[in-house]
Amino acid sequence: MELTWRRSSHSDNLGGNCVEVATLTKSVHVRDSKDPDGPKLLLDPTAFRALLTHLKQQ
Repeated sequence: MELTWRRSSHSDNLGGNCVEVATLTKSVHVRDSKDPDGPKLLLDPTAFRALLTHLKQQ
């Protein structure tokens, strides 16, 4: 399965402090843009939305 990774337009392109996401119908994949071959998170869409909600409240 080939994933299409994307990065937020709000990412810090100078320091490389960002994550990339790839979405499928039943999953959201998350990785560190500095280490694309490193570990990845695999979340279901509901868990990903909960994560985003939590981060926005910080």
